[in-house]
Amino acid sequence: MLKKLVRILKYVLPYKTNVFFVFLFHLFASFFSVFSLTMIIPFLNILFGKFPRVTETVPFEFSYQSVEANFSYLISHLIEIKGEMAALGIISILVLILFFLKNLFTYLASFFMSPVTTGVVCDLRNAIYSKVLQLPLGYYSEERKGDIIARVSNDVLEVEVSILRSLELIFKDPLLIIIYLTTLIIMSPQLTGIVLLMLLVTGLVIGRIGRSLRKTSVKVQHQLGHLLSLFEEALGGLKIIKSFNAEGKSEKSFKDSNNYFRNLVIKMWRRRDMASPMSEFLGAVVVVTIVYIGGRLVLSDNQSLEPAKLIGYLVIFSQIIQPSKSFSQSYYNVLKGYASIERIDKILQAENNIKNEPGAIEIHAFNRAIEYKNVSFQYKEAPVLKNINLVIEKGKTIAFVGQSGSGKTTIVDLLPRFWDVQHGEILIDGTPIKKLKINGLRGLMGIVSQEPILFNDTFFNNIAFGKENATEEEVISAAKVANAHDFIMNSENGYHTNIGDRGSKLSGGQRQRISIARAVLKNPPILILDEATSALDTESERLVQDALTSLMKNRTSLIIAHRLSTIVHADEICVVNSGEIVERGKHDDLIKMNGEYKKYFDMQNFS
Repeated sequence: MLKKLVRILKYVLPYKTNVFFVFLFHLFASFFSVFSLTMIIPFLNILFGKFPRVTETVPFEFSYQSVEANFSYLISHLIEIKGEMAALGIISILVLILFFLKNLFTYLASFFMSPVTTGVVCDLRNAIYSKVLQLPLGYYSEERKGDIIARVSNDVLEVEVSILRSLELIFKDPLLIIIYLTTLIIMSPQLTGIVLLMLLVTGLVIGRIGRSLRKTSVKVQHQLGHLLSLFEEALGGLKIIKSFNAEGKSEKSFKDSNNYFRNLVIKMWRRRDMASPMSEFLGAVVVVTIVYIGGRLVLSDNQSLEPAKLIGYLVIFSQIIQPSKSFSQSYYNVLKGYASIERIDKILQAENNIKNEPGAIEIHAFNRAIEYKNVSFQYKEAPVLKNINLVIEKGKTIAFVGQSGSGKTTIVDLLPRFWDVQHGEILIDGTPIKKLKINGLRGLMGIVSQEPILFNDTFFNNIAFGKENATEEEVISAAKVANAHDFIMNSENGYHTNIGDRGSKLSGGQRQRISIARAVLKNPPILILDEATSALDTESERLVQDALTSLMKNRTSLIIAHRLSTIVHADEICVVNSGEIVERGKHDDLIKMNGEYKKYFDMQNFS
């Protein structure tokens, strides 16, 4: 646990100056708090007429006896000159000054702590978002999107509430407890020995409850992630839920999960809320014990403890109870937040296998050919590609056809290193892509997928997404090539119209043409088209196909095709079956072979 907690607290290091001042101001506040409380002893002695008269000073030392003797001398001198009423007034003013200084330094500590708490949370969110962008696509095939969102939002918030807000108390409360205990030891070692023994027993009881709380907190955070995943899936599949009249089934599934989550939260809160009353009861036990034993010391024949000192002792000890309760509550909060730390840490420590190799080469241009050399690939234990050999010369258009699940998409996804080849290698201009810098490699490519990925932003920003500082003229030119300019201009605010979540305000054909315009603006030498027209109606397909034809001019294109009519003019068509290229050639040659391709072609013509 400590190792993972330290890993999160490393984000505090950039704010070490603030942390130093927080510690320093709490130290000052603790000292002034103790001094203000010890003033009750001379106050009571004067009140009861038992103030010891001290006629001369002692050499000053940094010790309780030296401070007490010299302070008693000053008060004795003041009583002789001004009287007891004046002495009481002076002590009252001194107490007010000490309390003011204590609260001033407490505020200053909080003032310097605010940038630490908010800064760590901000840095933590930035680190998680950065890691989410860096992790390979394979990581997300094993994770729920809703659960990842829960880690970025709820888990980070839980770390802020449970741990970072307890951070100040972790600085403050132990200081107060140590200083108060030191004062109590000086005042009465016998009583304080008993106090320490009882506090040890209290700590053991609280620790036992805390371990149970941590286990429940882990379950709560996991279940919250599952709830958000259900919600996110329902939003994404709302049309299917409604069309199959499955609202009741979906609602029941969510309610069952939500009720289970509620019961877990109740269980967690009950254990957490046990901390305060348990601490208070144990504190009361300790106070009663002190009163009893202290009373015996006062009433004993040798009166080893003065009545005023016993009252002062009780007042100072009563101040230990609150920081002890706060510290135990902070301990519970840290245990509760530890579940969130584990979930955040799972993302931050996730291994990214797809990264630049040492000495990776920068690449800016594609000059000759792409080569797949004996490429094999598998997801976990299931083989997907087997011994793929293919050369794609610059400027050529290569199409991949075949049944769903045959491995077409995997072939093209290996090129930009969305996945890494496990056997064999892929080369660009004779250099293995693993030896090229990833940003440079992907900078050579433009991708238009079957489902266009658009953002909740304007037409302009969606088209300009792949190019820094794109001008309006460049964006308009790209939209015209993609046959998108006319419908953009007919929208409410032209290129500055918001298109909604994932382009929800647009038709399928319009979304696809915006996606093509984005690729046109990037102007990549290598183009990957993943069934870019398969989900469109006939009119939209024609417009999109015209845009794609314009896009593919003078470019090397890899096309995954569902409709064979869109690839009849490809330089080479590869028929993929069960992870292998079983046929290859031009359209007419493949028809004459009367094999798999001819079968697909006849089926589509018949339909």
